[in-house]
Amino acid sequence: MAVRIIACGRLAYDRALALQDQRAAAIAAGRAEETLLVVEHPPVYTIGRGGDPTNILDPRLRVHRVHRGGDVTWHGPGQVVGYPLIDLGRRGRDLHRWLRFLEELLLGLLADFGIKAYCRPGEPGVWTAGGKIGFIGVGVRRWVTLHGFSLNVCPDLRGFAAINPCGRAGCPVTSMAEASAAAPSPREVVRRLSEVFGAFLDRRLPAAANPARPPVPGA
Repeated sequence: MAVRIIACGRLAYDRALALQDQRAAAIAAGRAEETLLVVEHPPVYTIGRGGDPTNILDPRLRVHRVHRGGDVTWHGPGQVVGYPLIDLGRRGRDLHRWLRFLEELLLGLLADFGIKAYCRPGEPGVWTAGGKIGFIGVGVRRWVTLHGFSLNVCPDLRGFAAINPCGRAGCPVTSMAEASAAAPSPREVVRRLSEVFGAFLDRRLPAAANPARPPVPGA
């Protein structure tokens, strides 16, 4: 089955979590195709299951503790957020390869808009010369992926000032708008992401026809 792309527009974070849970359960049960949810969130802070609360610099912030890797981050308007709900039971059952896939996806997407970016060993995400531009934090349940990535297109970067982004004090953060004189709109980025995601997934993580589905320890 082809990956279904659902562009949700502006969506509250709690609603996105519920949609992920519902869709992932249906995929694991064989009732739905793999799906990429693409959203923009109203301003919200989230922190991964192992994140350090001391990286939240303003104690007044409401921060969602969620079941993903990574530390604290910010989402908001002008940032494209992708939640790929992908059946790794069919695609190799390798979380490290999944993280590398997401990094390569973001690198290619930025290159399509003329922006040079790179990865740093041991630090999931994508960087430019001006700072971190793409963020990754994933979870998995019954070998179906949850959470995913965010890409700063043209957000108000002041949202990151109240935290140590990804647990790094003084972490520089940038956007496509700052990295390029001809920055795209979020809609253009979503359009390009929708065009390339399915084919890139099949090329990097081809699906098996009849996978076994052993449990994921700790998932």
